[in-house]
Amino acid sequence: MQDQGKLLIIGFGPGAMEHITKRALEALQESEVIIGYNTYVDLIRPLLNGQAIVRTGMTEEVSRAQEAVRQAEMGKMVAVISSGDAGVYGMAGLVYEVLMEQGWKPDTGVAVEVIPGVSAIQSCASLLGAPVMHDACTISLSDHLTPWETIIRRVEAAASADFVIALYNPRSGRRTRQIVETQEMILRYRDPQTPVGLVKSAYRERQDVVMTTLEDMLNHDIGMLTTVIIGNSSTMMYEGLMVTPRGYQRKYTLNTAEQSLRPHERLRTEAEPWSLGARDARAAASGEAAGESAASAASAAQPQAEPALRGASAGAGTAPQGQPPAGAGAAATMPAASPASGAGTAVLAGERPAPVAAEAAPGTVAVAPRAGAAALAAEALTRLAAGGALAGESASRWLDAAAPSEAASATQAATATAVRTAPEPGRKAPLFEVGVSPGVGNKKFTAAQMALLAQCASEDGELEYTPEHQIILRVPTFESDSLVEELRAANFIVVPIGDVIKVKACDFCNMEKDDAVPMANHLQAVIGGLGAPKETSVALNGCGMACYGAVLEDIGIVYRKGAYDLFLGGKKFGRNAHPAQPVAEGIPGDQIGGIVERIVADYKEKGHPNERFHKFFKRVGVIQGFRHVDAPVTVEVNPICGD
Repeated sequence: MQDQGKLLIIGFGPGAMEHITKRALEALQESEVIIGYNTYVDLIRPLLNGQAIVRTGMTEEVSRAQEAVRQAEMGKMVAVISSGDAGVYGMAGLVYEVLMEQGWKPDTGVAVEVIPGVSAIQSCASLLGAPVMHDACTISLSDHLTPWETIIRRVEAAASADFVIALYNPRSGRRTRQIVETQEMILRYRDPQTPVGLVKSAYRERQDVVMTTLEDMLNHDIGMLTTVIIGNSSTMMYEGLMVTPRGYQRKYTLNTAEQSLRPHERLRTEAEPWSLGARDARAAASGEAAGESAASAASAAQPQAEPALRGASAGAGTAPQGQPPAGAGAAATMPAASPASGAGTAVLAGERPAPVAAEAAPGTVAVAPRAGAAALAAEALTRLAAGGALAGESASRWLDAAAPSEAASATQAATATAVRTAPEPGRKAPLFEVGVSPGVGNKKFTAAQMALLAQCASEDGELEYTPEHQIILRVPTFESDSLVEELRAANFIVVPIGDVIKVKACDFCNMEKDDAVPMANHLQAVIGGLGAPKETSVALNGCGMACYGAVLEDIGIVYRKGAYDLFLGGKKFGRNAHPAQPVAEGIPGDQIGGIVERIVADYKEKGHPNERFHKFFKRVGVIQGFRHVDAPVTVEVNPICGD
């Protein structure tokens, strides 16, 4: 049996030779095969001495990991390279995942060694000063593999907890809104003047370092090679450097040689009143004092309380059935909590002793008694669980406010609505991005439509024309819904931008061959703008000339001789570009729409994140009964691991 090889998963740091660790250099020399992303291979090429090289582009991480495992199982020493640290958004985890899928066991399978490197948060921090001296986190803004809802929740959690935040993959050519929404979220919790450092290509030839603020950061160039480090509430700027204090000034004096606390005193609880131990000590002392006071009060009150208790017991025993005992007062007749308040609030309200209602003087408003700390804490938890909503009595007690009259309630409700819809003072409008076109096959914009687009963009927005005869409108706005309504009222087709289904069509020979126009409009209405694993084009040509190139798209439809031909899996760009595969001819008009809809549904359900349609078709082999056939290879690319 052939000896197993070894996988060396190497993080080579920011890119400068002097920042590569000794073990990483040794591992590169030990390797027989180097596998990596094109740019990373170029960075380490001076360190190689004739090893075989497997290099691929973006989105080919899985094929690199699979090829590395295959080569190692052939008995070779294989280096899989990542910039920074291979275990921080690098290749280490993916290689392990591929091994796990194959049932790999450390004792019997190929050997694996992960070699650490200097990650971007560390290399960039060194160029900025010392911004990561306190608790920090890294968050990648790339939503190609992680849902955006998950990412933005993490951003909010880090911002609210006052972490120093390092943003990886902040922006790309297509991902432009993520950094904008991230800034908006952090501004809810941080001062606009919070220091921010932008570092591009740290320790490489095109290194660029910018010091700015949270409020102003988007006015600078931010791209895929940029790491954004956002300070916490104590981070400061000094002489062009970002510094986050560790907290030494709480206990030490930094401008004198002599310290007020001796070394043996510095770790005592009394020297750290903010610590958990100090809090527990205060709670224990408070509990002892409260216990002594309660015991004294109980001893003094016991002789007077016993007759009253005996009287209450006697009264309770003679109360008629169905009526409250005498002396129970208003507490027993308080109405039940409103069902609208939610089950959690009702239970909490029922567990608390109901306050005795005091008669209010005319013209005054009765104020609910102030609840204790435990009750307020319970209501706070209920408020979070209920999405921030509290029922009337609980809300009044939480705010320590009077119970409002009906008129006051209406006024407060209107004010609350205004607060929810109006932007906060000084808050920047989020960037809204949308694609607009005059029609699926109509390529002609009217003067009124162009004027409306210019008006919508104003001075703060921009318009970008695309090869698909579509204009992308980017504009900061708080009123995106009303903007979309206005565009649709002008007979625009309005679709989202990004990883969605794009329905395109030719102009049907200036609408002279318009038999397939209803089908184009139907597809736009049914699948246009739907989310997809990757941006996907569904193109329709109105005649057999197919001059619009539908046969080159992901899904191509050609109307010919009163029926439709279907093409799947085109790859329009790249060195190994190829047309789509013809899978069916002569599909009746009452069937083609349903077939395409089901194909799109399969892709949405079974496609991997960031997986292009032609790769999905090849991977699954059969879609809705249409079998994949490999396209002829015209250009050989990456012969070791393929494309």
